[in-house]
Amino acid sequence: MVKQEEMMKAALASTKAAGSVMLTLFTGLLVACGQQPSEPAEPDSAASPLRTRLLTGEQYSNTIAAVFGEDVANSVLPPIPPMDRTDGLLASGSAFVGVTSDQVSQIQQTGAAIAARVVDAEHRDFLIPCSPESIAAADTSCTGLFLGEAGRLLLRRPLEESRLAELVQIADYAAEQTEDFYDGLALALEAILISPDFVFIADRAEPDPDAPGQERLDSYSVASRLSFLLWNAPPDDALLLAAETGELHTEEGLARSVNRMLTSARLEDGMRAFFDDLMTFDEFESLAKDPNVFPMVTGTTLEHAREQTLRTVIDHLITQEADYRDLFTTKKTFMSMQLATVYDTPTRQGWVPYEFEEESPRIGLLTHVSFLAVNSHSVRSSPTLRGKALRETFLCQKVPDPPPDVDFSALIEDENARTAKERLAAHNSNPSCAGCHLVTDPMGLSLENFDGAGRFRKTEDGAELEIAGELDGIFYEDIAGLAHATRNHPKLSSCLVNRLYAYGTGGPVSLRHDRDTLAWFEDRFVVNGYKLPALLRDIALSDAFSSVRSAETPVNIDDSFPIKSPAERASAEPSLASVENQ
Repeated sequence: MVKQEEMMKAALASTKAAGSVMLTLFTGLLVACGQQPSEPAEPDSAASPLRTRLLTGEQYSNTIAAVFGEDVANSVLPPIPPMDRTDGLLASGSAFVGVTSDQVSQIQQTGAAIAARVVDAEHRDFLIPCSPESIAAADTSCTGLFLGEAGRLLLRRPLEESRLAELVQIADYAAEQTEDFYDGLALALEAILISPDFVFIADRAEPDPDAPGQERLDSYSVASRLSFLLWNAPPDDALLLAAETGELHTEEGLARSVNRMLTSARLEDGMRAFFDDLMTFDEFESLAKDPNVFPMVTGTTLEHAREQTLRTVIDHLITQEADYRDLFTTKKTFMSMQLATVYDTPTRQGWVPYEFEEESPRIGLLTHVSFLAVNSHSVRSSPTLRGKALRETFLCQKVPDPPPDVDFSALIEDENARTAKERLAAHNSNPSCAGCHLVTDPMGLSLENFDGAGRFRKTEDGAELEIAGELDGIFYEDIAGLAHATRNHPKLSSCLVNRLYAYGTGGPVSLRHDRDTLAWFEDRFVVNGYKLPALLRDIALSDAFSSVRSAETPVNIDDSFPIKSPAERASAEPSLASVENQ
């Protein structure tokens, strides 16, 4: 019997080898005949919907910093309302955010504060490219120059001539009334800062000359999509110039801009923002551990846990351009003194590269304090939260919420239970709970060697911990087994593709429309060795990224954000409406 099995293996190996040789010969014949093996083409139906999405708080701050500097940006808090996570991303939720009257008022107040800061004596000389003939009167020429330049950067496209003329009229009128050129300039700048075209990223379409009857994003919308995807910031002057000259609608011009952006140091900022969103690190802002249980975990410790993971991700994916999947099995990370106590590792002051020993249970992102602490309770670990996070964050598998009619009081916890596995037995025996817990708890229990703060332990309450488990048919014995099962999971790479495309196009994907496009991106991701820069480039250069689905219509931003003028602050500073009526 053994001999027969060996013969079958040998025959199979021979068949594979023969197939490999035939493939090599066939490829060689194609090349010899002047043909190259063709890669699968992007689906003809590739397109994305027009979207109107609110700037995130970080994007708002980044925009102010890009136009007026860090000093001005740091002087205010971004007036952006909270967003709901949609299909795993806050960025996708930004397409569904409403703005209340109180939030409109906050946007107005922040815009006024920024405008006042820009024109004050400390900043005006280097932020305003001209000086008025008299600071006690209007100066139409200087006003037009400043508002034209600032408006182009803030609104991510040139101001229309009629709109610029309107803003200059506002500034000149206010300057004459107050006898202060800079007061007038501030009022007009405030009008830009509270404009829906600034606070919202609104896609605009135009007829596609290469596809009669179809539409594409206009070049300035392409520029905005590129810059917020790759840099999490507005288009810079060079990208706006490429949009203005039409380069972003040519293959060579678009590739030139994308390559420039991918090689910029600002790519790290963009990808930090994406992975911070993907890994739900916004939860750190409200995360706290019970100081009586975890006295070593302070707010600073948690800030460093977040930073450690982001540094690891950026170094692995951007600096090293390594395989995305290996993030889940790598022993390499970064360490600080604030984290060393939790990890029980030696280190020195500041952030330093660190590699866990081969026998260490620390392996990959799932054993980072950031993942373990966020997905735990304040006083103890939570296998359910950890398993749920693994599936939803990295595999794009939605775990249903508990049914609304579940009676949690009926789940009597065993007073003698010492481990999480024993405590969860009540859930697994209850039909209303068992279905969901069976898809979360097996992986989460495999991480029970780490407590609610992410510290390693061998026992809980004196009881040995059982960490063998299973992930979608793959059985393993230890933490390393879970890490490798996650790394090799077929949904891992497709999930990243899904989330990154949604992040770049400003809203959740639609399997009805995007299935073939996502499959094409994933195939390219595999061919390119699961490298993030290559995936970003494929998305940015794809037809799907800049083509528009004709069935979609843009949101009317005036309806979703009904404000067109700065607030009246004094009778000498008229509202936009009062100026228009004169």
